[in-house]
Amino acid sequence: MKVALFFSSLLALGTVVAAPPNVLFICVDDLKPVLGCYGDAVAKTPNLDRLAGRGVRFDAAYCNQAVCSPSRNALMTSLRPQTLGIYELSTNFRKAAPEAVTVAQHFKAQGYRTEAMGKIFHRGHGNIEDAASWSVPHWNPKAETYALAESKANLREGRNGARGPATELADVDDAFYADGLIAREAARRLEAAAATPDQPFFLAVGFIRPHLPFVAPKKYWDLYDPATLPMPKVTDPPAGAPAYAGQFGGELRQYNDMPAQGDLDPVATRRLIHGYYAATSYMDAQVGLVLGALARHGLADNTIVMLWGDHGWHLGDHRFWCKHTNYEQAARIPLLLAGPGIARGATTPALVETVDLYPTLTELAGLPARAGLDGVSFAPVLKDPARAARDSVIHVYPRNDLLGRAIRTERYRLVEWKKIGAPAGTAELELYDYQTDPLETRNLASEQPEVVAQLRAILAQHPEAKPQLRVADGDKAGKAKGKKAGSGKKAAAKTPPAA
Repeated sequence: MKVALFFSSLLALGTVVAAPPNVLFICVDDLKPVLGCYGDAVAKTPNLDRLAGRGVRFDAAYCNQAVCSPSRNALMTSLRPQTLGIYELSTNFRKAAPEAVTVAQHFKAQGYRTEAMGKIFHRGHGNIEDAASWSVPHWNPKAETYALAESKANLREGRNGARGPATELADVDDAFYADGLIAREAARRLEAAAATPDQPFFLAVGFIRPHLPFVAPKKYWDLYDPATLPMPKVTDPPAGAPAYAGQFGGELRQYNDMPAQGDLDPVATRRLIHGYYAATSYMDAQVGLVLGALARHGLADNTIVMLWGDHGWHLGDHRFWCKHTNYEQAARIPLLLAGPGIARGATTPALVETVDLYPTLTELAGLPARAGLDGVSFAPVLKDPARAARDSVIHVYPRNDLLGRAIRTERYRLVEWKKIGAPAGTAELELYDYQTDPLETRNLASEQPEVVAQLRAILAQHPEAKPQLRVADGDKAGKAKGKKAGSGKKAAAKTPPAA
């Protein structure tokens, strides 16, 4: 209880000090910036819009890899996927970095009570929760994925469990689905925290939607007229790009109403886009419930609120679906921060990466900085949003036996595809200019060698990536435990692990 004891001692001496700030750490699965506060004229997201109105909205925030587990590892450890050597879902980060101190652990060591509910670390696919990060055991809701009998019929067996349809519209209460239960549990935890004001908290709340399947109560579907929803503007992969750089929705095609291959027809495309918006509005309402509890219990003025999406999502652009690429729609994320010392109603073009959140929260809370992190604090930007944070960000995605390492600057993205450890001369390259071609219609790498050279010089400043960590056959106890806890076939038929 270092923080509480320290401040109690100062108060006993008559010293007037500000209480240490709490942290409300909200993670949202598969959320791209299709939000009202990001200028989306269709999205109905009033609660996230209000949060942006009392904080800072980041317009150039990027994940470190567009898939759940590596992205969340980067958030919690401030170590990039290429630093850990983990690019997939099943390898726990402690296999690569057993002595890593997560952001929650760091706050816990400084006297914070750390609690988590919902999806914070990736669980499933053999991966497990990180007990060392939390003061009390992680809480997960017991909820079914689907409400309707027809949704539960004829499940399609796949490599990650049994799947029903990709969408569900059911006239049910918000608390039927997992996110409604998570929000209500978070509200209860905030009420309990208000009763012990001398104990600072780090409360991590992980919402599942809009991750597939796009399930949401009917009232959120009814917010949208399907005929007015935005449809993909670009329906071909970037001209001149390597064929392997894109993907065509393998995750989506595990659902029983999706074709195994080939293009989706316009009716299915519109239904999926409708479902994504409905699920986003449903999640927004649950965030509103949590933020309402924060305000109702008098905690808002001294709580740093961070809302982060773990990666973006392709909604049919380039004929791509889901995440799993290095392109803008998969790599760019929403990021909102509000709280004491943070500018209100501001936007910033500052380039930031997911790994930067750990050192930023540490600085905002006045905790000791930790060495050995990949991230850098952007706390100064939160006071002066006109300031820069980085000149570029880096993110990665593996494909076949290659790793695509991407450098994103304010104007350009370069992707270098090669085997890890192979000479740079063996790489295949992509270059996109977001000033002249914001929708990535054409690979310009062969046409602009000077720009390529400039961006490769930035890439050369980064260490070579580590190869994927291979866990020895005799070291799978943790994986087996994770499967027993909820990734077996029976459990997957109810709530298959999210990717």
